[in-house]
Amino acid sequence: MPKPGTATNQELTRLSKPTQDADGDGIISPQEMMSFGNDPNPTVTAKQNYTAVRYGNDKGSIKFGHIHKKGDVTAGVMLNTPDGRHQFSLDIDGQRKGWTTSTSPGNFQVLAGEDNTEPQDTLILNAVNGNICITAANGKIRLQGTDIELIAVGDGDTKGHIKCTATETFSVHETKKIILESKIRTLFKCGGEMDIAAGSCMKIYGSLIKAVTNACAVKDSKINTKGVGQDKTFCSDPGTTET
Repeated sequence: MPKPGTATNQELTRLSKPTQDADGDGIISPQEMMSFGNDPNPTVTAKQNYTAVRYGNDKGSIKFGHIHKKGDVTAGVMLNTPDGRHQFSLDIDGQRKGWTTSTSPGNFQVLAGEDNTEPQDTLILNAVNGNICITAANGKIRLQGTDIELIAVGDGDTKGHIKCTATETFSVHETKKIILESKIRTLFKCGGEMDIAAGSCMKIYGSLIKAVTNACAVKDSKINTKGVGQDKTFCSDPGTTET
């Protein structure tokens, strides 16, 4: 039997505060209870709340105020399945305050627009500030539509660019027409071999046409074409004398 004024609580063994049972007798005395509020938190970033609620069964659950495993973020609402990788959470504090996160071990599908017509905007992703990242770490990204439009509207020299980078090959094929039109400059540059071929007729037109070989790097021509080979924006290997 516990002594008068004391209490035995086996649940307290789950807690990692050795000062709760200072004398180690397995009994929390009134004096030891007085020190509970003075004990420091396990970490200064661990979240706490006393109003968390869970409804569910062995097939799934919905939680309000659930604290994530690391103790750093609270989910205002969380939907869970028995597989912890399959969940949907609306986080309200910590490093993911205001985040909406959906994780799935399988596919994630969105279907919309059955009642819409072709000119309407049906699926909208709008980032007010920041980037939109679409990544397939071990697969392909496919864009398919009746038309595909890529538009960059940034102002100044550092914005308004569309960049395409491929570690191996950039191919445009199986198309009837390729039309490139620019207002100031169009540049094709290759560090190796470049082939230009036309099956029927090739037209080259300009107010002035310069055809220069890198022989002018050794001895300049009469019309001073040596500078063409030294132009870094035009020549892939400025100043080369190899032929």
